[in-house]
Parts: sequence; C-alpha cells; structure tokens
Amino acid sequence: MQTIGFIGLGVMGEPMCRHLLQKGKDATVLIADLDPAPLQRLADCGAQALPNVRAVFDAADMVFMSLPSGKQVEQVVKDSGWLDAEAANRAACTLVDLGTTPVDLTRELAQQLSANGIDYMDAPVARTRQAAEQGTLAIMAGGSESVYERVAPWLRLFASDVMHCGGHGSGQVVKILNNMVLFQTVMGLSEALAVGEAAGVSGQTLFNALANGSADSFALRNHGMKALLPDTFPLQAFSTQYANKDLDYALQLAEAGGYRLQGAETVQRLFATATEQGFGDHYWPVIGRVVERKS
Repeated sequence: MQTIGFIGLGVMGEPMCRHLLQKGKDATVLIADLDPAPLQRLADCGAQALPNVRAVFDAADMVFMSLPSGKQVEQVVKDSGWLDAEAANRAACTLVDLGTTPVDLTRELAQQLSANGIDYMDAPVARTRQAAEQGTLAIMAGGSESVYERVAPWLRLFASDVMHCGGHGSGQVVKILNNMVLFQTVMGLSEALAVGEAAGVSGQTLFNALANGSADSFALRNHGMKALLPDTFPLQAFSTQYANKDLDYALQLAEAGGYRLQGAETVQRLFATATEQGFGDHYWPVIGRVVERKS
C-alpha cells in the first residue's frame, strides 16, 4: 500500500486524480487545491482532502503536481518542506511534475531535491481535456531510469502513451516543443480555413479533404474539426493565456540554444491579438478568429 498525494485539481488534474482513485489498488490518495469544488467531488470518490499542500507532502510517499505554470510549481515545492534539511530523513519520497514547467527550473528543483534524497521526475502531459477524462493522455518523462520504472505504472493509470525521454528536464523539452509544433499547425489550419472559405469552399469540405491528404494530423481532427470548424472555444479549457505561457517557454529554450523561431513568434503575435480582443480565457484555437486580413 502506498500513500499518493495529488496537488492541483483543475481541468486536467481532477480527471487524472480520479483515475488514480479508480485504478490505484490499495493506494491512499491525499489531495489539496484552492478550489473546494473538486476537493468535494474527489472526496466523494474516496480521496482524503487535506487543508494545505504541506499536509499532503508530510504524509505522502509520492506526490503528483498538476499546476498552471513554473511559478506555482516553484512555490508548491518551497511550501512542501521537502527542500528543508529534515526532509533528508524521510524515505521513499518522489515528486512528479505533470505540468509544463521551464527546463532550467525543472533541473534546478531536481538538483535541490536530490540533495535531500528526494527523487524528482518531470512528466508533463499532452493531449486534450477529453483525453484526461478518458485516461488516454500522452506523457513525456524526464529523470533517472530507476525513478521512471517506479513512477511509470502510476502514470499509465491515466495515460495510454508514456515515454522516457532522458534525464531531468528532457520531458519538459519534448512537451514544450510538442506544443510549439501544435500551435503552429493550428495557425496553419486557421489560415487555410479563412482563405478557403473566402475562396468559396466550405470549411467542412476543406478539412475533410485535408484529412484524406498529406495534411492530416491530430491537430486537424481535434483542434480543427472540433474547435475551428464549429467556431467553439469554451472557457475552462486550455486557454490562450496558458498556451502563450507554454510558447514563451519554447522561445526561451530556443534563445538559450541560439535559435530564432520565426513561426513561433508569429503564433505569439496571434496569441497577443486574441488576448487583446478579449479571448485570453478562451480555448486557445480561438486564434482562428484573429487571422489577419490585408487592409
């Protein structure tokens, strides 16, 4: 029997935690979040809600974090107490970051925690909210092989594809670049949709044709057909502001490597325009609404 902690029960965190509760045999699941609603829903499924993150870290053997950005990850790790000297006296402690966090921060935290004998793994999740509900997320993991072998069975409770990418930070590198490619693909789909409809071809016809050709992609079948085509960009999803945060991480990574990403810079301008027009909290493919027209 293991005691598992879960911090961050938002759009992705709540369904992931629910899968742990439903499939994690004999595990005790401790949870904490600022929002009481998911705490109550998961408590009804058997989780134990604790008053704060420190209480979770004090009791758990392994803790998962599903948080919006590196800023929250850094604060939660500081609040955990696992960076304190006395944390070195605890055994079998593992911390897993399921969110998208800057690579340099990831490696810094891994080093600091390792000094206290605590294992750290970056395991950012990819795919949609629906995939989180269905337990079919993709995960790119970074950390030692031995820690990966210990953590991977738990990840597979809510992910259908789990890949070990290398040492600390490598999971974040792959996830950040995955999102960068996705954002640029959706930008291309947005431009194709706008131009195709202006030229007299229906969006449905265009996207069906693309799906049968070499332009077929996950982005087309999900973000294109389920968001761009019906012009549906709900709140309480992966927002434009969150997407822009991930894209900024990619641009930081590129700068550190000495590269300029002109395609990513174009998407960032679309994110900025969408936010200026009031779409910052909407599902990020809303950039399809702000594809630039010639004056």
